Amino acid sequence: MQTATIDNNGLIAALVNRERISDDLARHLFSPAFDAARPELYAAADRVRQENVGDHVFIRGIIEFSNHCRCQCDYCGISCHNPEISRYRMTHDEVFETASRAHGLGYRSLVLQSGEDRAYRVEDICRIIESIKTRLDMAVTLSIGEWSREEYASFRAAGADRYLLRIETSNQALYERFHRDSKWHERHQALMDLKELGYQVGSGILIGLPGQDGPGLIRDLEYLERLRPEMVGIGPFIPHPQTPLGNQPAGLFENCLTFLALLRLYLPDAFLPATTAMGTVDPLGRQKALKAGANVIMPNVSPVMNRPSYQIYPNKICQDDDAGKCQKCVQSLISALGRTPDFGHGHIRRSIY
Repeated sequence: MQTATIDNNGLIAALVNRERISDDLARHLFSPAFDAARPELYAAADRVRQENVGDHVFIRGIIEFSNHCRCQCDYCGISCHNPEISRYRMTHDEVFETASRAHGLGYRSLVLQSGEDRAYRVEDICRIIESIKTRLDMAVTLSIGEWSREEYASFRAAGADRYLLRIETSNQALYERFHRDSKWHERHQALMDLKELGYQVGSGILIGLPGQDGPGLIRDLEYLERLRPEMVGIGPFIPHPQTPLGNQPAGLFENCLTFLALLRLYLPDAFLPATTAMGTVDPLGRQKALKAGANVIMPNVSPVMNRPSYQIYPNKICQDDDAGKCQKCVQSLISALGRTPDFGHGHIRRSIY
């Protein structure tokens, strides 16, 4: 997609056709010069969403079962280099009881999320998965970081359906600058292993990391298009004061929304969440995301007492709302947009393109 003079109408038509994006156009898309055309891009993404995945919004409850983490990610409030938070771990029984309460509210899809906490053995995680699958018949997504291929295989055999592992950026140098004890190629290989093991795979990009630019974001889009995950989560970088990046500027909400819309155009049948982080930086962030291509919301169903200690970024919304209140809020939010709340298993129906 090359042009000497940028015509926004022609640009959006080319994006809908999934044409390649030059570096010049990438800079334009993530600059103020594109602001007037963004509503048209969002509307185009919303049409593609409706045509490919319909009007259902899939709702997945998140249980944040441990905030212990061995990693030193420079932007994350629960990383091991933050000594100022109170750490907790939930037992098997506590996780199952929380899942049971979510089941009673109608949830049939759960995300089990934690830091990279090796106090849990493989058999511990498998036991949690098996209990939820056999006794509650819920779809289970794991979001617990990097493990070995053999360990992923054990989780899969125990019944895990999906695995969420964010790549954060496709730029190796940028990734390794902010992930002090992690290698980009190991994260990429983990995603390959998960796909080969038959998981429905989720990944994601952090928008606004220091050093990120428009062309880099398009490289991220191209990476995700090649990876073709079943789900992609997009969130703004929100500086946490107790991290090395605490004094950096936050990512721009409009860049998040633009990238989300591009994802819907280039991965038309993927699950794309309206993330809590987007709702944190903009009071109507989740609603705007749902109108720009998103079709998933993931409310927190964790015990309220744990939530202040699971602060990957500060000022997260809904920290004091119990699972029942969150459920009603999310249903109302979705219905007000003329969409259909769907608490089911939410397995992807993949098309070929």
